[in-house]
Amino acid sequence: MATHTGGLTRTCAPAPAVGAADAAVRTARLVRRFGERAVLRELDLTLASGEFTALLGRSGSGKSTLLRAIAGLDHEVAGSGLLEVAERVSLSFQDSRLLPWLRLLDNVVLGVGGPGAGERGLAALAEVGLDGRDRAWPHELSGGEQQRAALARALVRDPELLLADEPFGALDALTRIKMHGLLRELYERHRPAVLLVTHDVDEAVELADRVLVLEEGRISVDLTIDLPAPRTRRDPQFQEYRDTLLAALGVAQPQITFEEKNHHDAYVR
Repeated sequence: MATHTGGLTRTCAPAPAVGAADAAVRTARLVRRFGERAVLRELDLTLASGEFTALLGRSGSGKSTLLRAIAGLDHEVAGSGLLEVAERVSLSFQDSRLLPWLRLLDNVVLGVGGPGAGERGLAALAEVGLDGRDRAWPHELSGGEQQRAALARALVRDPELLLADEPFGALDALTRIKMHGLLRELYERHRPAVLLVTHDVDEAVELADRVLVLEEGRISVDLTIDLPAPRTRRDPQFQEYRDTLLAALGVAQPQITFEEKNHHDAYVR
């Protein structure tokens, strides 16, 4: 199916199997303006099927704008080429967006038709560690549990592409660590293509296999993260990737003494 929006042809077609040459997302010369200001400037991007990609950028760089364009939520995006997106797309936001008047299972399967939707919803809740909470109201859940429910809602749709806009930004540090592990585990199990928008460089290096930096409406850095799992921030290669991305974002790293480094390494170990 193809739709035409502001000069842009948007095509939604079944995504190919992992490892195929085709992509879950392909944009060509994507443009988005807000008045006279161009947020996306003839942006080209290809995301392979089954690839986990993180998107970094300074505030106002257009990260969420790009995500909304890919999700088909922005009808003012234009481009002289194609925007091709996988057919089954799920979105996850910083706010879990659970409807307070629906119990948890009903939130998870909202909009999911066909026989067996309830069973699929229960299975998705079990996958994210919320087994037995299907009758709970959203206000009875912690912030971390609400984000788990949001992931279950994404999973129940069997997405070929998962778009996540800072889904852990509102969580405390310990809950974020747990959610990082859960997201990576679910990704390894289901293998959708993932585009994770984040401000957290460490989060990007820890979770993604490819990290992009958006600057002035274009991709300025495209970095492959070649680290085995489980990844640790104490790994020197992890630190090299981190420093490269921080430099691309214009963040200078403080110089520390040899004694300070040894003290830090001993603390995090």
